[in-house]
Amino acid sequence: MIVDAVAARWTGALWNTAQRQGALTAVSADMGRLAAHMAGPGAKARLTHPGIDAAARRAAIEGALVGCHQLTRNFVALAFDRRREALLADAPAAWSARERQERNEVEGVVESARPLADADLRTLATQLGTTLGKTVILKNKIVPELIGGARVVAGNRMIDWSVQGRMEALRRRMLDARLPS
Repeated sequence: MIVDAVAARWTGALWNTAQRQGALTAVSADMGRLAAHMAGPGAKARLTHPGIDAAARRAAIEGALVGCHQLTRNFVALAFDRRREALLADAPAAWSARERQERNEVEGVVESARPLADADLRTLATQLGTTLGKTVILKNKIVPELIGGARVVAGNRMIDWSVQGRMEALRRRMLDARLPS
């Protein structure tokens, strides 16, 4: 998953502050609540809609902050004060990415022409984890155009074992080959 750079910086600052104050667990729970709120119908649109008054947008999210840690409430207030409330929609994803980074984990996607068994996904994750030096969490995505094999995207790496990828590599080699004179 690609995380917005601004949201990553802001949540990184929140992470560091929460860690210094011993409030990581509480703020993590709050980010879960914020994620659930943002998943609601129209929540992101209400948060960023220019036609809605800033006070009304702020009031709309205040309901999700009831019972939240003071750091989380300050984070949201600062986002509104700096007119950066749009980053609140991406903050939970950025927080999750930071949690994975701290646990030395990386998420990935295995694209295949047919669904893969859980055992196959675990085997791939273990093999890729050895290569990357991290714990890999894989999800399967069906892409019929691959014909066969699989394409794995994890972190900033892509490994293409698909028939489509091999055919494309062969096509490039043939186009680059010198013809006899």
